[in-house]
Amino acid sequence: MGEGLRFEAAGGVGTITIDRPAKRNAMSADMWRALPGVLDGFAADPDVRVVVLTGAGGNFCAGADIAELDDIHRDDDSHLSTVAERALAAFGKPTLAAIEGYCVGGGCQLAAACDLRFAAEDARFGITPARLGIVYPAAATARLVGLVGPSAAKYLLYSADLVGAAHALRIGLLDEVVPAGGLHDRVAAFTETLASRSLLTQRATKDIVDAIVAAGPVEEKARRWLAEVAASGEVEEGIAAFLERRTPEFPWKSPLR
Repeated sequence: MGEGLRFEAAGGVGTITIDRPAKRNAMSADMWRALPGVLDGFAADPDVRVVVLTGAGGNFCAGADIAELDDIHRDDDSHLSTVAERALAAFGKPTLAAIEGYCVGGGCQLAAACDLRFAAEDARFGITPARLGIVYPAAATARLVGLVGPSAAKYLLYSADLVGAAHALRIGLLDEVVPAGGLHDRVAAFTETLASRSLLTQRATKDIVDAIVAAGPVEEKARRWLAEVAASGEVEEGIAAFLERRTPEFPWKSPLR
């Protein structure tokens, strides 16, 4: 585990906490390096059905540690934040960013790489390379454009201004805004729901949606997942549970890689 990252699993939910409150949870080079390994551990744990990424001390993440930018900001393929972002985006189980306080720069990059983003109503968002003369990584820019569209992406990147949660929700950067003080309970309730659903359905959905966004081989992926469904027993269990009015115990556990 790298400095400033904590992780734990309980009730089907893996939680990764960015814990460096003295620097508003700015990510050091070691923290960027450590994140893919933490995700690999959760990917291999069949009891973990969903992963939450959050921050300690009332903030999500203030971005990359400026004191370590020379190490973090390399060429685009070996850029430490890009490597971590790609690992998070490719993670085979549902991911949710639970955001309080500041979500800035690399913090937004991490949040955007999650499947879903919930935030407290007083959270603040910004993507700030224009304050430092840095070119935002191409992979992160593409992901941002996919979420909010080209105009809103340019607004954020050109200005480097901070915006509120209502603005972030309006442009598509957020999926849900929660009253201050209620984020933990809302995330706990929602992830409990996710953990009770079919992981196969969720994994197939992620794979197919990502292929659609990337203009990839959608039909090929759909055929692959239909074959997986046929061999899994998921549908039989889902129908039996519905008819018997009980909670299903879906048998499929391991995301395909």
